[in-house]
Amino acid sequence: MEFMHALLKQMAQLRDLNTGCPWCLRQDFSSLTPHTIEEAYEVTTAVEDEDFVKLKDELGDLLFQIVFYAQLAEEKGYFKFDDVAKAMLDKNQRRGFKTRKASEHAAEDAHEHWDRIKRQETPNQASVLEGITHTLPAIQQAHNIQRKAARVGFDWPDAKPVFRKVREEITELEEEYANPHDEERLKDELGDVLFSVVNLSRHLNQDPEQALRFSNKKFIRRFQCLENMLQEQGDTLENKTLAELETLWQQAKVKIG
Repeated sequence: MEFMHALLKQMAQLRDLNTGCPWCLRQDFSSLTPHTIEEAYEVTTAVEDEDFVKLKDELGDLLFQIVFYAQLAEEKGYFKFDDVAKAMLDKNQRRGFKTRKASEHAAEDAHEHWDRIKRQETPNQASVLEGITHTLPAIQQAHNIQRKAARVGFDWPDAKPVFRKVREEITELEEEYANPHDEERLKDELGDVLFSVVNLSRHLNQDPEQALRFSNKKFIRRFQCLENMLQEQGDTLENKTLAELETLWQQAKVKIG
């Protein structure tokens, strides 16, 4: 608590109109949000890289964002940092967030219990899909939409029919592309393919955002390996045919996995 108090005090000093930091004094709730999103992603990257020294640093940056919002709110008379912490403690207790038997089944039960309490707290909610964060990346947003729908029984029983649905959506996209196509219809069909793939990932108990980030990193590693091989040969990408690049690509896959 000593360090938390010191951080809150430092934030107040940074926002002091006479002696504060010029950059901090220019900020408001809206201007902070891009920085908050960036810091959250940097936390995710540190976790994925298993760089726990960096994770400590990135968590500090994210905490600074929270303290900043709380300071802005206190200045406006909305709430203080202690109110944020108390609200979270109260919410966890109210929703029964407590130690349970460490098993996958218990974790699922706890999640369903949490969602059920949330619905009870908002009895006048018009739709189970209310509260979806629209600023999330589209893949994560799709995952959350499907998870909420599944909580009330709108879901496939297992992954098998979802595989069929993915193939069906790809076929529809191919048919739309093969004909003189409308760009909006093509976008619509492509979106259906992506939405169904996200649904499949959920049924496979895989986070689609993490899976795609993993594939992005894998592609970067392999492509950079391909570039290095060309550099060693004194050659460039532009001088190679697609078939030659594909051969190098397969070599890169064998070399680094």
